[in-house]
Amino acid sequence: MDRLGLLESFVIALDEGSLNRAAQRRGISQPAMSLQIKQLETLLGHELLHRSSTGVKPTRAGQLIYTQAQALLSGYDRMCAELSALEESVSGTFRISTSTFFGRIILGPVLLEINQAYPDLNIVMKLEDRLIDVVRENVDLAVRSGTLGDMDGAARKIAQMETVLFATPSYLDQTGRPKAPEDLKRLKFIQHHEDQTGGFFPLMLEGVEYQAPVHVGFTADDPDLIIRAVTNHTGYARAPRLFLEEALWDGRFEEVLPSYQPPHKDIYAVYPSRHSYDKRHDVVITALLERMEAMSVASIARQRPPAAILA
Repeated sequence: MDRLGLLESFVIALDEGSLNRAAQRRGISQPAMSLQIKQLETLLGHELLHRSSTGVKPTRAGQLIYTQAQALLSGYDRMCAELSALEESVSGTFRISTSTFFGRIILGPVLLEINQAYPDLNIVMKLEDRLIDVVRENVDLAVRSGTLGDMDGAARKIAQMETVLFATPSYLDQTGRPKAPEDLKRLKFIQHHEDQTGGFFPLMLEGVEYQAPVHVGFTADDPDLIIRAVTNHTGYARAPRLFLEEALWDGRFEEVLPSYQPPHKDIYAVYPSRHSYDKRHDVVITALLERMEAMSVASIARQRPPAAILA
């Protein structure tokens, strides 16, 4: 296998946290995936992964290679897009799929602006809270968060979103506000089907990970239903901060254990194959990342106390 392919397999292995899931993503066997990682380690002269029964994590050298490999793969994608742009214009029908909340709050406004800037581009946007197969369902680009599951196509992590635990103030008044991770066992967790906790949830504080006990009270794959359950004082849930900013600001929701950081949600761009990536993908992904960055900056500014803003 070529060196770029070995690096891509290594990045996928760390993104998935499992050689078995990475092999499924690549459409190969788990032994073949292990062999590719071994070939890369031999080529570079360093051990890159810590292997355990729970999955894989990078060594110090592996973390360095992971960062550099992401840049190389992104550069390769941009190079391919620029080559395509020599012969292709930003036009034609472009089918995009994403989740309901992400589409309404973030991607939808981006696509409206792109549609104005490129009048020859016909954007077809579908909002669906399920994992789709971009190859079988004839989708040019899917923007997804969390896990990708078993699917065809090429995927690249393009961003991360900060998440928060949240509930209504009334619910926390009733149950008592948790002061430490172990206090969460008193509260009911409203769980998205992607957040299969296994009874515990990782929370970070000053670089230390705490395993918080989770008492699941309700599970759904519809974000609207999860928000409704929290609004009805049924329990607490986890969601990206960008989705909740207004409700947190005006007091409809309150952060649970605000000093602790739940896991981030990874954002992936998925397209039928690496060779199908063209200028249209680049335009959409670049504009999306710019909007997410602007929203994050605005969110940070809103979280500062007034004195800090005026200083």
